[in-house]
Amino acid sequence: MRPIKLISLAALPVALALTLPLDGCRNQQPAAENGLIPVRLQLDWYPQPEHGGFFTAQLLGYYKAEGLDVTLLPLPQYGSAAQLVSTGKADMGLASSDQILEWNSNGLPLIAVSATMQHDPQAIMVHSDSPIHEFKDLEDHTIAAQTAATWLKFVTLHYNLHQVRQIPATLSIANFLSDPGYVQQIFVTNEPFLAKQAGAEVRTLLISSSGYSPYRVQFTNRDFAAQHPDIIAKFVRASIRGWQSYLSDPSATNAYLLKLNPALNPAQEAYAAQALRDGGFIAGSDPNNPQTGRMTAARWQSTYEQLNSLGILHSPIDPATTYSLKFVP
Repeated sequence: MRPIKLISLAALPVALALTLPLDGCRNQQPAAENGLIPVRLQLDWYPQPEHGGFFTAQLLGYYKAEGLDVTLLPLPQYGSAAQLVSTGKADMGLASSDQILEWNSNGLPLIAVSATMQHDPQAIMVHSDSPIHEFKDLEDHTIAAQTAATWLKFVTLHYNLHQVRQIPATLSIANFLSDPGYVQQIFVTNEPFLAKQAGAEVRTLLISSSGYSPYRVQFTNRDFAAQHPDIIAKFVRASIRGWQSYLSDPSATNAYLLKLNPALNPAQEAYAAQALRDGGFIAGSDPNNPQTGRMTAARWQSTYEQLNSLGILHSPIDPATTYSLKFVP
């Protein structure tokens, strides 16, 4: 469930190879000569503000303060975080809670240990004068969405939609800009900024508002969780601290991310960081009761039941075995 970015995929891996050697391009864990415990976090895309808390924890030394030497690995163009973590090529990864449930139903022994985001920033984007104001208004419309999008299956069933046509989503908003009736799956932290910069007035509908609302999570494989609970606890603690610092002041981390990912620009980064704050994606909607990192059994059970009702799961599982609530302080 990668973010959809308006970038040059051909050029970016080369740029990253030149800019990431100090922080994230090693395939093997570094030697612990510095006394720190090596941990490899597999990102779900290239470095971006949606990873801001992890880079802040690295940049400000929060991981080192916990005795960890954390390497942040950009996702290979055709890579799978599930595969890389399940085979031990990375210690931890980023995904969504519905993916964790699906992967477990397919026999991958993966376990979520902390929420990165309380709600997914994926949404649909329409032009401001579109007749689509609610998900039920998608009837008789075409939507550009990711292949086999689970959320779209939920929406069509939940809202009793029968005439919704899906076409493949792209890494560009060019079609959206040229077609006033275009409906596109996006991240509210990204594509609305690009569309507005191009002169388009847009509206968005968060997928989580449809009733389908998985977390975005950090996960590991069960063996690593069983053998190294102390490492996971330290990683989660430092990452939460990183997110708190990033949301408070993202400027230093955004400057760092710009060096790692030249496809970004400062205005885009500032927009994304503000959208993460305004949407309560990281800490939740109540400023007096921040939920950074937290998950609940009820939310996991609800997502499991939704996936089950959609026939998504390959085999029945106990959802309580796919996550742990003990690592978030």
